Amino acid sequence: MSKNYLLMYSEQLATDIELLCQNTKAPSNTLFQIRKSSSSVYANICEANYGQSRADMLSKFEIALKECSETEGWLQLLFNTKSIDEDTFKKNRNLCGRIRRLLIASCKTLKDKS
Repeated sequence: MSKNYLLMYSEQLATDIELLCQNTKAPSNTLFQIRKSSSSVYANICEANYGQSRADMLSKFEIALKECSETEGWLQLLFNTKSIDEDTFKKNRNLCGRIRRLLIASCKTLKDKS
């Protein structure tokens, strides 16, 4: 079940960040990086659903976890530079946190089964 939530939340994150970038005035590199990291969370979770093995699935989830952390960092930078407001920051940071917790639990489960 958590895989479905992971996919749903990661798709929401990638979509929300894309829309945020389309409507935010910030340095182009920052917008490029947050688009890249948030879409990578979604892409890796999609790939994990069709992993060739448990190890492959675990690897994809671990990459998604790192990309999720990176996305949070870019969100913090956008907030610190007043490119996004506090509500936007908190909404997206909380979504990252939700994804992160599910990924950590999924990684633990996969490691325990190995």
